[in-house]
Amino acid sequence: MLISEAKTEPIEEAAASYSVRARYALPLSAEARLGTLFPGNRPRLIWSIAIVVMLVLLVPGLALGEADAEPCPEGGTASVWISPKTPVIGERLKLMVVSVDGPVNELKAIAPGGEELSLSVDRWGGPPWSAAFSIDRLVPGVYRIEARRPGEAIVCRRVTVGENAKAGSARPEVEWDLRHEALYAAWIERLFDAPVDEYPTYPSLEPILRDPERNFLHGYLGLGEDEKLPATPDCADLPYLLRAYFAWKLGLPVAFRACDRGTSNRPPRCGAVIVDQRFSAKPAPVSAFTELSRRLINTVHSGNMRTSLEDDNTDFYPVALERENLWPGTIYADPYGHVLVVAKWVPQTEDRGGLLLAVDAQPDNSVGRKRFWEGTFLFADGVKNAGQGFKAFRPLARDGRNAPRLLNNLELTKQPVVAPYSVEQADLSAEDFYARMTRLINPLGLDAEKAYDAVLDALVEQLETRVHAVENGEKFMRQHPRTVIQMPKGYSIFETVGPWEDYATPSRDMRLLIAMEVLTRFPERIVRHPELFALAERSPETVREEIERRHLARTQERQIAYIRSDGSTWRLPVADILARRSAFEVAYNPNDCPEFRWGASPGMDEYATCKRRAPAGQRNRMEQYRHWFRETRRPPR
Repeated sequence: MLISEAKTEPIEEAAASYSVRARYALPLSAEARLGTLFPGNRPRLIWSIAIVVMLVLLVPGLALGEADAEPCPEGGTASVWISPKTPVIGERLKLMVVSVDGPVNELKAIAPGGEELSLSVDRWGGPPWSAAFSIDRLVPGVYRIEARRPGEAIVCRRVTVGENAKAGSARPEVEWDLRHEALYAAWIERLFDAPVDEYPTYPSLEPILRDPERNFLHGYLGLGEDEKLPATPDCADLPYLLRAYFAWKLGLPVAFRACDRGTSNRPPRCGAVIVDQRFSAKPAPVSAFTELSRRLINTVHSGNMRTSLEDDNTDFYPVALERENLWPGTIYADPYGHVLVVAKWVPQTEDRGGLLLAVDAQPDNSVGRKRFWEGTFLFADGVKNAGQGFKAFRPLARDGRNAPRLLNNLELTKQPVVAPYSVEQADLSAEDFYARMTRLINPLGLDAEKAYDAVLDALVEQLETRVHAVENGEKFMRQHPRTVIQMPKGYSIFETVGPWEDYATPSRDMRLLIAMEVLTRFPERIVRHPELFALAERSPETVREEIERRHLARTQERQIAYIRSDGSTWRLPVADILARRSAFEVAYNPNDCPEFRWGASPGMDEYATCKRRAPAGQRNRMEQYRHWFRETRRPPR
């Protein structure tokens, strides 16, 4: 069997489950000696004293008054996780229950004295389903944590507090089994959680991992390991760094490869897998994680995610487009090299549409949450140089006592850990792909007005993210006056390193141009795909006309604001930005002033504060490359 059975954590067995005398009986010679010393019935008294003493010494839960003699089942479809790994008397313990076959309706935490604790529980939908809570000011003894559904206890765990566990002791061998994959998904969902209507952006991954309320594994090793943790990934690094961080905390192996970037006629190809097991033997210090993360960042790039869907020699494999397959932690690889990590599903209700939320990192290392739509999840027709779509990390398994290895596509078809291998995305046109995803996210059908507003909201979010990107470039230029950032040639404007990668926005602007087109064409989509909409007996043509009128009004109302060269703020309605579409075909160069990068031109009041333009040679090359952006297609490498 390739996938090992889920392992259970060691637990303290209640004394009532055994014959105390059979387990702890004194030797007969000792009993005889007691009879000699204490004639008559006194040996019985001594026996009673001896049993009490042994119970106090050997069963700490009972010594503190615990009356928990019930069985405590572990394993199955749910598991209980704690953080930190070794609970500390007087401190806080975080707990998470994760289930793969449905929500947990009831949670109980029973203290060593038998008291049932009052819990404040945060819940997340699934699959997998999870619930998190905490216990403050731990006392010595054995806590019982129980998760139930009507009529049954689905999982239970005893947590012992007060034993002298050593942080540096050897770890039990663990693997990327279903329990760990489910916890990984639940950890990702909680890590990037925020109110549904908010799309936060962080300067890097560091403040997210350093937040103990957000990061369930913060301080898990008890080494103060998260306080100065370096974590500044770009988009291709982000899924690897998240996976490596989780593996570091739980003692799991990490797998990755060195890949090329492909050519105009074929997707990237990868070399032999590297399986790093430095976290498996015992809890590792920050330096071990730092060393591995540095190696990952220096090795992986977007080519690792864009490998062919049929290729076995990869870090990721494609999954079928079904809700049960797309867990948090699943990646999305677009054909041009951008990568997102699924973070949360928000189910559709009668009052609001559903959402699929993901996070991504940018070249400036900022990390933000995005919604699924055509402007962020790019899917192109006729792509020969990339295997695009939703993919999962290829799981590591162990054959007996051999070193762990990655499962191949055939094995994942027959015996997946989470999602089976599937190449169905290769057979979908872009229009079919987006229609399929729309039905997954909104199975009840779309309200046309709400759906249009959601697309407009997504475009505004994309514009606001670009505001921060342009301002980051301006900060660099203010700190380095008279600097000219070198502009790469040809395709390299999309893939390079240094200040151009950090502050230029060609990839972002190409996605923005696609997003503008999606919003502009939305009314026509109602006629092309009426099956996706709840039309309430109206004709698709009637609803299209209503949405066209809404488009004219709402794009005047919605605005963004950016900072001009003199520090003043200028507001732009979305309608003006849509009208400047052609200006955004050459607006990605950080050597240009922000006014030009937002589409203003000489003679406009808005442009009057512009003090800097890119060198003539760079401007000429941008004009040569303009057709790439007009057609929203990257050139071949």
